[in-house]
Amino acid sequence: MPTPFRCLAAFTLCLVPAVATGQGPAVAPQVAWWPRAPLQGSLVRVVVHPFAGDSITAMQGELAGEPLHFERFADGFQALGAVPFAARDPVTARVVIERAAVGDDTVRATLPVARRRVPRERLHVAPQYAQPPESLTERIRVEQEMVQEVRQRAHETPRLWRAPFVRPSPGVVTSVFGEARVFNEVVRSRHWGVDFAARWGAPVRATSRGVVAFVADLYYSGTTVLLDHGAGLVTGYFHLSRVLVVPGDTVDAGQVIGRVGSSGRVTKAHLHWFAAYGGISVDPLDLIRPNGPARLGSASPP
Repeated sequence: MPTPFRCLAAFTLCLVPAVATGQGPAVAPQVAWWPRAPLQGSLVRVVVHPFAGDSITAMQGELAGEPLHFERFADGFQALGAVPFAARDPVTARVVIERAAVGDDTVRATLPVARRRVPRERLHVAPQYAQPPESLTERIRVEQEMVQEVRQRAHETPRLWRAPFVRPSPGVVTSVFGEARVFNEVVRSRHWGVDFAARWGAPVRATSRGVVAFVADLYYSGTTVLLDHGAGLVTGYFHLSRVLVVPGDTVDAGQVIGRVGSSGRVTKAHLHWFAAYGGISVDPLDLIRPNGPARLGSASPP
């Protein structure tokens, strides 16, 4: 595994003056992040580089209201985090540093947020899918709560992935993350995922090691599989025609977990790939970008 801080100069544009409270050393560790100006609705790698001789034993933190799960790599600590799509101003990372025989310190860093520019997608669907009947309100609410519970529970699971993430489908991307969805000429939602063109029945593959946390037939996403990859990260596979796993299964990257279908609110067969860091929906393509934020332990590019 590459030494994660050998290219620390790559972070110089995003290093912040230490703002610390507590009984630790007068000079606080340096906090950096990658990418330097994350887009709305994207993953980010947070890095804390201690100074020589600092007696740090562990650290924890939060970013945009979600926990950060720091791990030690070589001579520093890294964690995966996320920036909400709705963020309009810089977001703050708060890091609590624990030291041997010394009081804890809290360090804060402000991350700039870049605007994500996305298109609008116009869809024509049956009226009951554009505006669900009132009789389905309770079903939809319960389903959303179940999915949200899975997303938050991922913070309790240790990080399960080590190797790079892989694509769930070889098809071309037909719809990107964050698109405004215009159903029957009315803007009703955004597209919280990425669509891949695929024929009905084509294999759908797990993008990394994880535990099958949820399998169900939902109103909007149809036959759905959610994988808990730990450390707050969840991926979802929607509109399936068939599921080949059950809750509790541990799957590996590239393993076939289902088949492409057209279940739920869709107009044709395709795969919708979803990703979330806790309660924050993020662009799943961040997971497969070379040296992307999820490549914990790797050096960030300049």
